[in-house]
Amino acid sequence: MIDLHTHTFFSDGVLVPSELVRRAEYKGLKAIGITDHGDLSNIDFIIPRIVNVAEQLNQVLSIKVIPGIELTHVPPGQIAIAARKAREFGAKIVIVHGETLVEPVAPGTNHAALLSDIDILAHPGLIDEEDVILAREKGIFLEITARKGHSLSNGYVAALAKKHGTGLVINTDSHAPGDLIDSDFARKVVKGAGLADDDFFVMQENAKRFVL
Repeated sequence: MIDLHTHTFFSDGVLVPSELVRRAEYKGLKAIGITDHGDLSNIDFIIPRIVNVAEQLNQVLSIKVIPGIELTHVPPGQIAIAARKAREFGAKIVIVHGETLVEPVAPGTNHAALLSDIDILAHPGLIDEEDVILAREKGIFLEITARKGHSLSNGYVAALAKKHGTGLVINTDSHAPGDLIDSDFARKVVKGAGLADDDFFVMQENAKRFVL
C-alpha cells in the first residue's frame, strides 16, 4: 500500500512525522507522502522541514517517505505560483485540496489546479467532466479518498475517471492514527467507489511513480 496524502503537526495532524511514518510502517505501507496543508504564508516553513525529516528517515527505514504539500484553500488565482514555489522548496508531491462537498472551497479551484504544475487533485467533489478530461491530458491524478466526508463523491469521481481514462490514486488524507488504513481496507474503499481490484492495483502502480 502506498499512501501519498497525509498530515502531521506541521499543519492540522496530531503526530510528529516520525510517529506517523512508524504507524504507517506498522500498517504495512511501503511508502507514504507527508503533505501538510500549506499556502503562500507557510510553504517556506513546512516543506524544507518535511524534506529534511524524509531524508533522515529514508536512511534508516524500509518504508519510503516522500515530502510534499497540500495547497489548501489557496485562491484559484494563486495556485499556479504556490505550486511553482512548492517545487522550488523541494516538494516531490504537490497536491491541491479540491472542491470537496464538505468544505467551502472556492469555485474554480479544481480547474485552476489542473492548469498548474501539480500531481494530484485531492477529493475533487463534483468535478466538471471537462476537468476530468483536462486531468487526463495533463497527467494529473484524481484522488479516491478514505477520508470521512471527502469520500462522499468517490463514486462520482471514479465513474468519470473510468469513462475518460483519467488516472486515479487511493489515499487516506490521514490526520490522526486511526485514519491510516492497510491495503485490505483500501481495496474496500476502491470497491465502494464502484471500482474493482484491478483498479486498485492500477492505482498503486500510479502511486509508485512518486517512489523514487
